[in-house]
Amino acid sequence: MNIKEELYKQCELYVNKRLQTVEETIASHQKALQSETKSSAGDKHETGRAMLQLEMEKASQQLSGIAQMKEVLAKLKIDITSEVACLGSVVETSTTNYFISISVGLLTVDNKKYFAISPSSPIGKLILGKKIGESFDFNGAKNTIKKIF
Repeated sequence: MNIKEELYKQCELYVNKRLQTVEETIASHQKALQSETKSSAGDKHETGRAMLQLEMEKASQQLSGIAQMKEVLAKLKIDITSEVACLGSVVETSTTNYFISISVGLLTVDNKKYFAISPSSPIGKLILGKKIGESFDFNGAKNTIKKIF
């Protein structure tokens, strides 16, 4: 398996784990909402329900973000290489290596570190459209693109 395929699989695994966690949270909150019974402490009951409802809304927003990440991953063409950094590119620079996909953070393949970044992230915006040999400044450090695949 090549580097790009392995990075893609790690991103998929990350999204699936997040999805599982959020689904478990939602199920737990639904169960808590159903078991919440009206007690003599009415205000306390209503506050508890409202808090659970807020947590459910937060989990729903997370589900929406996960769906967006899945969409981005579905658009990646990992079997295509380009001379220009684009969605799905692995970009090796003089300082750091990047996989332009979704914001996952640090991934390791064959003891080599890569940062999975979104094309809409600050660093992603700087890298997109660049070619081998071109440079960009990020956080005060000059980076030169050495390889794109």
